[in-house]
Amino acid sequence: MTQPVVPQPAAPAGKDNTTLFGVLGIVIGLICCGPIGLVFAILSHVQANKHGNKPTLAIIGYVCVALGIIWNIIYAVNR
Repeated sequence: MTQPVVPQPAAPAGKDNTTLFGVLGIVIGLICCGPIGLVFAILSHVQANKHGNKPTLAIIGYVCVALGIIWNIIYAVNR
């Protein structure tokens, strides 16, 4: 008789930083620096795609970055 085949456990997928990067993109994009917030939103989107999550926080981050940049332009013009 042959021995039954025991499946090997899957390798760990790595740390999922989707939420961390998404929240950082939203906060930094709205409050202080749009380009850095955009970087974090892109990182959140990449992490979401890598781990099979929905990129909701990344999309919200993109919108917040756009609103933050528009707000800063309006503020600079009316200053």
